Amino acid sequence: MLYPRIIPCLLVHNKGLIKSVKFTDYKYVGDPINAVKIFNEKEVDELMVIDIDATVENREPDYKMIENLAVECRMPLCYGGGIKSAEQAQRIFSLGVEKIAISSVAIENPMLIKEIAERVGNQSVVIVLDVKKKFFGGKYEIWTHNATKNTGKDPVEFAKLCASYGAGEIIINSIDQDGMMKGYDLHIIDKVRESITLPMTVLGGAGMLDDIGELIKKHGIIGAAAGSLFVFKGKYKAVLINYPNRIEKDLLMSRNFIV
Repeated sequence: MLYPRIIPCLLVHNKGLIKSVKFTDYKYVGDPINAVKIFNEKEVDELMVIDIDATVENREPDYKMIENLAVECRMPLCYGGGIKSAEQAQRIFSLGVEKIAISSVAIENPMLIKEIAERVGNQSVVIVLDVKKKFFGGKYEIWTHNATKNTGKDPVEFAKLCASYGAGEIIINSIDQDGMMKGYDLHIIDKVRESITLPMTVLGGAGMLDDIGELIKKHGIIGAAAGSLFVFKGKYKAVLINYPNRIEKDLLMSRNFIV
């Protein structure tokens, strides 16, 4: 039986682990390998690692870093950052990564979704849509390159396009909610969820387990990803890698997940 997934998301910048607020104001929070070791001990459902430098710097993925992470990681691993070709995706997949995440390149060349899916399987192709709400009008648009380039594309329509090209999963990442720890943007989540049947994960805004519970109660089988929630503790945001234990997860599911 399928269950909701609770997924830590790690951002890598200058080879270190960082957290951001609205895709800016980076704060160093530790070493990626050390974080993976801790999450191993906590038996997380899945782990997402995004190298936020690779695409912006127009360079290839750091294959050695990816290999080191994959060797250490004992849970399903999703990697994103700098992937521009099916060959690169296949190489990363061969290192032990279960899912390949792409973003800006999918917008520039949607056919690449199909090409990668044919190489590694649809279930392993993840499309990350960084979305931001316009100040006037309330329209959502997809941004790329760490929220510095506005594509003007509608996330709902583009999610449907990705599905038609063979994507296996869509991740909706709220730029406005990133690092705010005040809850997910349920409005855009609702709109995308209604438009596609693909597996879906959401990111940006979770500040407590109740935020994840609210998401699960509304959407059932969904991926609930978070960054700040799993690397900070307390109102002063002391760095502390954390994740709900088995009892906490069971309680969260029993309260919010209706089979």
